[in-house]
Amino acid sequence: MSAAGSAAPGLEGVLVVDKPAGMTSQDVVGAVRRAIGARPRKGPKVGHAGTLDPSATGVLVVAIGRATRLVPWLQASRKTYDATMRLGATTDTLDADGEVLSETSASHLDESAVCDALRRFTGELAQVPPMVSALKVDGERLHEKARRGETVEREPRTVVIDDLVLEAFEPGERPLARFLVTCSTGTYVRSLAADVGEALGVGAHLTALRRLGSGRFDVGAALPLDTAVEAARAGALAAHLLSLADAVADFPARRLDAAEAAALSHGRPLPPTGHDGVVAAVGPDGDLVAMIADRDGAARPEAVLAR
Repeated sequence: MSAAGSAAPGLEGVLVVDKPAGMTSQDVVGAVRRAIGARPRKGPKVGHAGTLDPSATGVLVVAIGRATRLVPWLQASRKTYDATMRLGATTDTLDADGEVLSETSASHLDESAVCDALRRFTGELAQVPPMVSALKVDGERLHEKARRGETVEREPRTVVIDDLVLEAFEPGERPLARFLVTCSTGTYVRSLAADVGEALGVGAHLTALRRLGSGRFDVGAALPLDTAVEAARAGALAAHLLSLADAVADFPARRLDAAEAAALSHGRPLPPTGHDGVVAAVGPDGDLVAMIADRDGAARPEAVLAR
């Protein structure tokens, strides 16, 4: 809540949170919502862009107010992770929270062998989503089915691994390998670890995951959740929020004059941008008016952000 103890009706923007372990992404959203005094159907909306597992930490982009309309574009960016996998053991969740399914000695592995395996997983890959993911199948999240002991067919999805580098290696019966990965949205790093372990013939599971970056959002500029909650309760969270225009600054921008901004704010098309994909349309005052894209010979709004 604000210092006055009520929701801040004009609060909006993007908050980059350094998510702690032990919370779901939705738990973080709930903490921010409570801190700003927002209640169901009262106060600004709050949402997040890009789910992190409860055990994972790092960059979680939280959208407040009108910024929630930007979530489809905020979560579409490349992600960078610092991850650690244990070789020689598999689990039913592909991470350290699950039950061990198999164990084998991996003491013969060295850095060179792991680096060679990692190189085979760069580029475009077909990846099967894990049963413990938040992906919905038949209207229900996979992890909810998994909790009941169910397993369902999952269609492989195309993901892109741009960079995959071994950062540290601790040899032994069950070696630990720490790696950095930059990948497309929708990539499951736990599945990547399991696939690398399978390629090495010993199996593997993820033991730690930290999201270092999501598009233009970097963990170095992220606010610890406790700090964000304290600022919100003091009515000072606005100073930590990115404006809507700043939040999509990595998209191509089209500067509008007053007449164009007025037309677009009412959903009317403009002359085409000439860009492939989505463009941020920014008004003469620097505020984001809409996200637009060329269709049928004109630039048309994908989402209108004007008040």
